[in-house]
Amino acid sequence: MGVITDLMVTEEADSATLSEQVFRTLQAAIVAGELRPGCKISEPELARTYGISRGPLREALHRLEGQRLLVRVPHVGARVVSLTPDELIELYEVRESLEGMACRLAAERMSEAEIAELRQVLATHEQDESFQAGVGYYQQEGDFDFHYKIIQGSGNKTLAKLLCDELYQLVRMYRIRFSTTPNRPTQAFTEHHRILEAIANRDGELAELLMRRHIAASRRNIERHYAGAQALTNPNRGES
Repeated sequence: MGVITDLMVTEEADSATLSEQVFRTLQAAIVAGELRPGCKISEPELARTYGISRGPLREALHRLEGQRLLVRVPHVGARVVSLTPDELIELYEVRESLEGMACRLAAERMSEAEIAELRQVLATHEQDESFQAGVGYYQQEGDFDFHYKIIQGSGNKTLAKLLCDELYQLVRMYRIRFSTTPNRPTQAFTEHHRILEAIANRDGELAELLMRRHIAASRRNIERHYAGAQALTNPNRGES
């Protein structure tokens, strides 16, 4: 399966701790692409690898299903989620709308201290080695994530639950996958700075517009990717 195997399990660890460790390890492997979309998850193999009983293992897998990183396939079992192009575009359409709203609310509600923290997040991103080399964008989660900080800064608990909990790791999985597209890291960083300045200026309308444009640009990047892949697969499509 190619699962990363650096999880250290001690005999003293209780089942809840084991379940949490396995959950975090598998989550990281899926989001980073070490476990590829569509990959079958073998419960017996995982149980042997991590020295964990079926009960806590199934609890970890259930949590991953709740984050939409795993799906159950009848008569097959659990597999890593693999969104179709249409499903992925729909996910980005939802992001465009909801994160735009979050950005408008953040411009109205974030404190000066929170805005200063957001500015520091971008300063950290700018120093990232992959970004400096032009081959990727900083992809740490939570408080190191520009989008996460803005959603939290919106002060809307429903938005935060949906975007920072239920959909967060699924979105991160695809953000990481497409973050290395040529020129996209620099473009995304510039767009982030413009969004930050709109928030700092308390211009909610502009902040929402810029965030929507930012996510729409990522969506168009994905659409071009799949269009190119389809052209390679069907080179004669459209010819009479």
